[in-house]
Order: sequence, then C-alpha cells, then structure tokens
Amino acid sequence: MNEGLVLIPTYNERENAELIIRKVFSLPKAFNVLIIDDGSPDGTAGIVRALMTEFPGRLFLEERKGKLGLGTAYIHGFKWALAHGYQYVFEMDADFSHNPDDLVKLYDACAHQGYDLAIGSRYIQGVNVVNWPMDRVLMSWFASAYVRFITSMPIMDATAGFKCYTARVLRTIPLDQIRFVGYAFQIEMKWLAYKYGFRIKEVPIIFTDRTRGTSKMSKGIFQEAFFGVIKMRIYSWFRRFDRVEPAAPLATTVATSTTETR
Repeated sequence: MNEGLVLIPTYNERENAELIIRKVFSLPKAFNVLIIDDGSPDGTAGIVRALMTEFPGRLFLEERKGKLGLGTAYIHGFKWALAHGYQYVFEMDADFSHNPDDLVKLYDACAHQGYDLAIGSRYIQGVNVVNWPMDRVLMSWFASAYVRFITSMPIMDATAGFKCYTARVLRTIPLDQIRFVGYAFQIEMKWLAYKYGFRIKEVPIIFTDRTRGTSKMSKGIFQEAFFGVIKMRIYSWFRRFDRVEPAAPLATTVATSTTETR
C-alpha cells in the first residue's frame, strides 16, 4: 500500500510549482505529490508535466478545466488518493506559506502517535504568523474564535489549511456531501472529523505569507465562512454521526503545546 500523498492545488503558481515540488522530494521522509491544477493560464501544469519525467511514480498531475474552487480540488485529490491506496493524505499550499519541513511532524502525529487528523496550527502556541498585515492576522484569529464559539469545537486554528488525514477519516466523511468550496471548506472538514469522533491533534507551525505569486483570498471567501459556520451548525442538528472506534492507542506522552480532540 502507498503511504503518504501531498495534495497541492494550483492556480497560476508557475513561480512556486517547481520549487515546492523539489522541496517536498528533498525531505528525509519520502512523500508522493499530486498537483491538482485548475486550468492555470500561466502554464503551471506544463511545468509539472515536465517534472513528471524526472520523478516518475512520485509526481502526479490532475488537470481540471476552469477555476472550480479549493474545496472541490481537495475532494478530487482525496478521491484520487483513496483510489490509489494512500494511507496518509496531506493538504498543503503551493506558495511556501506552509513549510514543507513540517510535513514530517504532521505525518508523525498520525503514523506514530495514533491521531486521525493532524492540523498544522498557527495559534496553538500564541500567534505564529510571519509577514501578514495586522488586520489579516486579527481577521484570521477571530475567525477561529468565532468558529469555536458557534460550534464548541475545541480547535484553536479552525481555518488552517495544512493538514494530514488518515485514509480512515476520508473514507468515513461523505465527501460528496461537503457543502462549501472556499474558506469554509477547511472548517467543514474539521467539523465532520470532530463530529465523527476522530482523534485530532494540533501541531504548532510557523505560517509565512507568500513572497511569490498572488494571493487567492477574497471578501467572498470570508463571507462564505462567516455564514457557512452557522448553517453547518444548524444542519448538524438534523444529521446522525456514528462515532468511530479508536484505530490505535495514543502515545503515552503528549506535548503540552498540542491539543487532542476526541
């Protein structure tokens, strides 16, 4: 069975694509990479195709026609990963805001410590964000606080997009019923993992704003998240969640800088 697959959605990331792929492949732990490109007009997919000959069997490309949204890109990747037998599936941005070195820490939390979902958390040890303007830091921090208030979900970084899932989580969550495609997608996936009773760990990371390319954030994305959380909470009142049984015992020692959700 294949082990770890890193999903990287791209749209106009020609400045970062080759660099992020080479960085992941340079890690001491071997991961495969799947790029899900939404028809980037800047030639991102062409760069990836050229690299596939250098990394056969490790680098893969799925091309979609048009910009279809972050959530649908990840769901496409989740289904691809399950179909190809991967045990651990990672979400990561292409722009180096997530440090690829931290993939190893997320993998360790799931593969060796018995967690089902590991979250690269910006807020589990204070505020670990570099190069963001203060208004964006505050918006992000308060967004997570808002999610905790509405849902009672004990996760400090509810909007984080750097994660490791076990295949068991992705097989349990009904991926075709995910409602959100933008910022709220990250919240909804955590919410469902929490409601099904999976073990969740926040792993401290340092988030660094991109230095190349253009951010894809917009006001519409934040609006979807704001109203989507309320809808998500209400829908959950009319839905049954059969809680899963633990797959493996937790490590006997858990660092004080992390949180476990069960």
